[in-house]
Amino acid sequence: MTTNRRDFLAKLSLAGVGIPALADGTAAARDAKTESNPPSAEPTALQQVSAGGTHSVLQQDHPYIYVDSCMQIWPDADLAVAHRHGVTAYGVTAWDPHDDTATALEGIMYWHRIVAQHPNLVLVETTEDVRQAKLDGNAGLLLAAQGGDWIGRELHRVAAFHELGLRMLLLAYNATNQLCDGCLDRTDGGLTRLGQLVVDECNRVGIVLDCTHTGRRATLEIIDRSAHPCIYSHSNPSAIVPSPRNIDDEQIEACTSRGGVIGLVSWGPLVMQPGTTHRPTLDEFIDLIDYVAQLTGSSDHIGISTDMSLGTYPLHESDPWGTPDYPDFTAEYNRHVTADIRSPLRNVAGFSDFAEIVGVADRLLGRGYSEQDVRQMLGENFLRVFDEVWG
Repeated sequence: MTTNRRDFLAKLSLAGVGIPALADGTAAARDAKTESNPPSAEPTALQQVSAGGTHSVLQQDHPYIYVDSCMQIWPDADLAVAHRHGVTAYGVTAWDPHDDTATALEGIMYWHRIVAQHPNLVLVETTEDVRQAKLDGNAGLLLAAQGGDWIGRELHRVAAFHELGLRMLLLAYNATNQLCDGCLDRTDGGLTRLGQLVVDECNRVGIVLDCTHTGRRATLEIIDRSAHPCIYSHSNPSAIVPSPRNIDDEQIEACTSRGGVIGLVSWGPLVMQPGTTHRPTLDEFIDLIDYVAQLTGSSDHIGISTDMSLGTYPLHESDPWGTPDYPDFTAEYNRHVTADIRSPLRNVAGFSDFAEIVGVADRLLGRGYSEQDVRQMLGENFLRVFDEVWG
């Protein structure tokens, strides 16, 4: 099944499968109407937020389990209030993608120290850890590796790092490594033999395979080889936003047909549509959710990620992750919106703060999704995959 961008934008409707079509009118008109509505006299718990560092804190928690499948935490983050930003489990990048084994080991032990120092944080090793964190009013740290460079050529390191708490792994971050090609390389060679063995080992020990940042052919081979569902933790449909970092319909359908989840990401450069010059809106982000829901026929395979940071993202002249120079897929965003990687403008208007997930939930309900749909998209779909993989 293929849905091209022109057809989708021309007529967003799909009868008979319970997926809402987009509301009438432009995104700008919808946003203007929303922003002009005065607040209610007695704000609900979902609306009660106050400033807390660079991100708002909720005065009262919302009812959803929210799994943000990709984000970063920097050393100056105020982790004492990390449980009050509306996120139940942070899919935290545990170390830099191109780090070697020794540095990755230091990275994963750092998170053990952080959890030991903060009673409001828990290390996520099972789905029950996430559910219990919600009940206790805590936040979980789900340790993820954005790249498999640290594995070297030693397969046993996969099991060792799983024992230390690693629960998600993408094999190649943009650039080709010993496991497979990255999504920004000119080649598209798929998995190496070692890459195939790493897929098998992740299945054996219980690590979720994440296909984001990875070369197209490699993602399809990972999904086909894996005995368990895979995910894209932070990718959007390239049919709507053409970018080497986004994924096409075949990748989406391959992942979801095997029970996987697509984590739609609110990071502006992957939401900004060609021919536009404005900062993407929340409605334009939800358009991408609608696209995947209509392509796959349900909300069962959708998650929501931010790629945002707690703490101060480091300034740099080159990619802090160590990726060599590749075509800059953020150039138009940098020119028309902002090139400041620390700016909240780097995420869509209406979702540049973790606590604004409550507004995302409200907007999804307004689009016609059910309460159950929203619960699935915010966290339950990811938990279903995690439960199958982690056991």
